[in-house]
Amino acid sequence: MKNLKIDLNERSYDILISRNILSKVGEFILNILEPSRIIIITHPSLRKLFGDEIESGLVNVGYSPNVIEIPEGETSKSLRQVELVYDRMLEMKCDRKSLLIALGGGVVGDLTGFTAATFQRGISFIQIPTTLLSQVDSSVGGKTAVNHPRGKNMIGAFYQPKLVVIDLNTLSTLPKNQLRGGLSEVVKYGVIADEKLFVFLENNIQNILSLDIKCLEYIVKTSCAIKARIVEKDERESKYRMILNFGHTFGHAIETLTNYTEYLHGEAISIGMVQAALLSVESGLCNKDLPKRITNLLKAFGLPIQAHDLKSKDIIESMRHDKKNSHNKLRFVLPKSIGSIEIIDDVRETLIQSVLDNSKLI
Repeated sequence: MKNLKIDLNERSYDILISRNILSKVGEFILNILEPSRIIIITHPSLRKLFGDEIESGLVNVGYSPNVIEIPEGETSKSLRQVELVYDRMLEMKCDRKSLLIALGGGVVGDLTGFTAATFQRGISFIQIPTTLLSQVDSSVGGKTAVNHPRGKNMIGAFYQPKLVVIDLNTLSTLPKNQLRGGLSEVVKYGVIADEKLFVFLENNIQNILSLDIKCLEYIVKTSCAIKARIVEKDERESKYRMILNFGHTFGHAIETLTNYTEYLHGEAISIGMVQAALLSVESGLCNKDLPKRITNLLKAFGLPIQAHDLKSKDIIESMRHDKKNSHNKLRFVLPKSIGSIEIIDDVRETLIQSVLDNSKLI
């Protein structure tokens, strides 16, 4: 079993990466906590796939877990859904020693983390991510949030889990589009911090898409290690951690304008990374070969590289509500080369307009 540590002093925690470890979750919990009650938050379909294994493991160490099921999809990341979860927790007489388990992808993880951060001023939670995107990105780092109709992740908190348990076997159950969506975030890590990872992706496209376990273990562990280093340097995103938002300024706008229903998060970020790379060319930070290389890899993974039927002016207006902006200036993470980026404030709107118009021609 691979064990990575996020070193955040009293908020430090481990990331466990292996196969066939869901049944051991109860043992892992007892090594770090003594919860009064355990509640699993998940989707009905995921409970059918993994619930028995996790719940029986918890029973074996003396717990009788409760389960709260939420609907699938980004629309569940809402204050209304959080309120419904609060209602159930109060019915179960949860207290400040209760433990929440997020069993699912990014939506479940974000919703559970935000609920844990706010219920009775904060209770413990752990992450059991079941999608590639959540394993390499959203389960690690402590950013929890729900969406607002005018913007993605507008209501949230920095709140670290007590543990992250990654069982690579869960990836075999993923629909192909979910796997590809997760690969978008892996590509991001290569662009912002690790040329070796990017080259590995270029050289192992078919092995990764066919779920070769050694490839999956490498990209999950490497991605988590990159994010761990970044979070340790800047837990609350004062500046450096913003490099993780490569592609997200454009991508979040696309998600918002399509009501979170047309594109998976990773698909929107794929489009956003292409647009950010083109903006980097327009800003004089890199040459035209860089967006071409990024675009070719994303296309090879079956990811979209452009958004259809969205007006440039609407995307720009939506980006004005992005929470990464400062002093009414649009902020972008732009690549200079594979493994090197720069955070740019106050990019001229004419450049953004040009990129959005020209990206439709790719």
